[in-house]
Amino acid sequence: MRVLLVKTSSLGDVVHTLPALTDAQRAMPGIQFDWVVEEGFAEIPAWHPAVAQVIPVAIRRWRKHPLKTLRSGEWQRFKVRLLETRYDLVIDAQGLLKSAWLTRYVKAPVAGLDRDSAREPLAARFYDRRYTVPRDQHALERVRQLFAQALGYSTPETVAVYGLDRGLLATPNEQPYLLFLHGTTWPSKHWPEPYWRELAQRMSEFGWAIRLPWGNAEEKARAERIADGLPGVAVLPKLNLGGIAKVVAGARACVAVDTGLGHLAAALDVPSISLYGPTLPGRVGAYGRSQVHLCASGPNAGKGDRHKPCFDELQSERVASELKALLRSSETN
Repeated sequence: MRVLLVKTSSLGDVVHTLPALTDAQRAMPGIQFDWVVEEGFAEIPAWHPAVAQVIPVAIRRWRKHPLKTLRSGEWQRFKVRLLETRYDLVIDAQGLLKSAWLTRYVKAPVAGLDRDSAREPLAARFYDRRYTVPRDQHALERVRQLFAQALGYSTPETVAVYGLDRGLLATPNEQPYLLFLHGTTWPSKHWPEPYWRELAQRMSEFGWAIRLPWGNAEEKARAERIADGLPGVAVLPKLNLGGIAKVVAGARACVAVDTGLGHLAAALDVPSISLYGPTLPGRVGAYGRSQVHLCASGPNAGKGDRHKPCFDELQSERVASELKALLRSSETN
């Protein structure tokens, strides 16, 4: 059976879809998926053995320059690529109008969430088969249930297995290190920089090497300030997604704010401390073994405000204590 999966973004959403592929592969040996995904995340689906072909899209870029996209022929080439393969089924696991719109160009039945389950109810109008999946649960489990209904098997009661081929992300053995994933989107999701600096100093004093990745000039400058003068604390070079995934896979543990790379750490089974301020982890938090969620407790915590700070009471001493406990636990498991 050949299935076209549409799940374009974001990084966390893409990662949360991986266990559903593992479920399907176990329930239906031989099933293959082609995956339509945003070009910036196109490396990730290729790391799962159930994915035969990755089909990148650039909806974010195309929206900014629609005339250029049409004139360049990029959109036409994408449509042609969708028609090159015969599919038995299309699954829109995004539940948005933008993803449902992409399914129009495939000659196969389209399965997706019904209007009461989809993030954008109008998207359900594009589907031939609509399924109910309760909202009051983690996003990863919702995708697993959608796949099970669409493909006709019972939702496994086992713990979710991401199924990534870690052999593709193997790195040479080196000194054990911790990875601090300090970059994120909303201003309110940022853990205060002085706390990062204090945490780096505390863990460095315990003999840990620390690695700091970055994705833009602002993050690089912050990483350099955190690392300045601290032994064993290093700012990484500029890396693409595949490169940072290898660094994540090789880490002994991670500390992350609410960011897609934190979800990638969970998918790679790396013990992690995730810090949540304006958002809550219940339905979209890092999901897997050895994942610890620390939530802010200030007056703005959990309110979903993009700008109001809320991390004042979640200080470095507590995070360091939890991190040391997590490291001890991972060594005994």
